[in-house]
Amino acid sequence: MAGTSSWSSSCSCTSSLGSLDDDDALVCAVNPPEQEHQDAAAAAAAPGAAVKFLCSYGGRILPRHSDGALRYVGGDNRVVSLRRPLKFTELERKLREMCGWGEAMAMALRCRLPTEDLDALVSVTGDADLGHLLDEYDAASARRDRMEPLKIRAFLFARATPPLSPPSTASSSSSPRTTPYVQHHHYFARPGLLHQQQQVFSPSARVPHHHRRRVHNGYH
Repeated sequence: MAGTSSWSSSCSCTSSLGSLDDDDALVCAVNPPEQEHQDAAAAAAAPGAAVKFLCSYGGRILPRHSDGALRYVGGDNRVVSLRRPLKFTELERKLREMCGWGEAMAMALRCRLPTEDLDALVSVTGDADLGHLLDEYDAASARRDRMEPLKIRAFLFARATPPLSPPSTASSSSSPRTTPYVQHHHYFARPGLLHQQQQVFSPSARVPHHHRRRVHNGYH
């Protein structure tokens, strides 16, 4: 045949006869690269396929001094691989084993979406959240040039339980009033901007109106 051609994607060719001559009818079935990526993504989402999590724990998310971009500082980084179909209870048990956290430790799992940065982490608390997260990463993996599916970027945080207030008694009722317990949790999306602030007040301690002082960002 006059001229040669090269195929960038896989193809299967058959002829009407046993050998290829100039008069033979050549039939080629070509799979475009997009179809190959979709097939690979479908295989990655099939039951029994592995789901890999790149987990970080024990560190903090802080802004970088040069440009203010958020980064994870300190702690440990581990890769956890589990098989589909995946339940949240199984994932949580595996993560606790990896971190050495017992059942009594309150754990928060937050993951980064494939199209977002560290300032937009999503909380994963059950099977519904986990299913949506897997769908997002499956769709992002299908759009990639590489066949290997993306690793899910996960961050683990140990949530400390605030101390309980002592019970109110007759002797304590006669003692001077004190300022209630205040706990703040800060998550910074950009340097100098407070993204989230949570205040927990003791229910047993009450401050007279004329003794109250304004609380702003944790300072009196």
